[in-house]
Formats: sequence, structure tokens, C-alpha cells
Amino acid sequence: MLTWKNIINFIEKGNPTPDNRVEKSEEEWKAILTTEQFRISRLKGTERPHSGVLCSIYDEGQYNCVCCNSPLFDSTIKFDSSSGWPSFTQPIQENAIKYHKDISFGMVRVEVLCNTCDAHLGHVFPDGPEPSGLRYCINSESMVLDKTDE
Repeated sequence: MLTWKNIINFIEKGNPTPDNRVEKSEEEWKAILTTEQFRISRLKGTERPHSGVLCSIYDEGQYNCVCCNSPLFDSTIKFDSSSGWPSFTQPIQENAIKYHKDISFGMVRVEVLCNTCDAHLGHVFPDGPEPSGLRYCINSESMVLDKTDE
């Protein structure tokens, strides 16, 4: 289980190696993403709080990267943080996420990206529920929910 100490260690000493890499040109990304998905995932944008379709959905399944379809989070670790964005306590596996120190907007935060294609997902904070204490705050437009068949 990842903790805040692990996250800081990744920022300082290097991120985990992804299982594979997907790289495309800006034109190729624009061709497969909606305008809003491109703005958020490729240009490091954000959606307005409580506006994302995945905020209030708690169906069983797996949350994958909207750009490369790599698995990011499982529905079993999603929780209602009241932050306005889908929130998770852990990535689906340690090397699914890349971490980057973000000093934009006069704040120091930890940006999270898809480790396979570098899509901007959101940020992680050390104010989540136990046992990890992590809150991955993720843009709905950066993910697709692959629902579990019932």
C-alpha cells in the first residue's frame, strides 16, 4: 500500500517504471479525444468541481486512462471526498501512476499522470482516509469507467 512517504520518494528519486509506453503526437491525441478530454489530459486542465460525470457514479468496474486505456483505479477504492472530483485511495497498481511536483498557481501540490502516456489526471493529497491517508483527486474527463459485467 502506497503512503505519502512513498509519493514524496517517487518525486525525489524517480517514478516507478510503467509496464509499457504509449506516445502520440498532439495531432494524434486531438484525433481520438474530445476537446475537453484533450484540454484536461494533454494540456493539464481541470474540470469545474462537481461537474464531472464520474463524480457520483459508484458502479463496479475499473477506471482507465481516457487516452491509452491503461488501468488506473478500481471502483473498490473510490470514495466520496466531497471535493467535487472522483477520489481514490490507491492506484490499481504501484506503477500505474507517475508523480510530479506541481508549483503552479502559487501552491505546492503533487500532480498525478498516467505512467503509460503522461496524461494529466489530477493531484494526490495526504488528507485521505486510513489506512493509506491518500486522496487521489482525479478529473472525470481523464478517465473512462470499464464497468464490471454482472
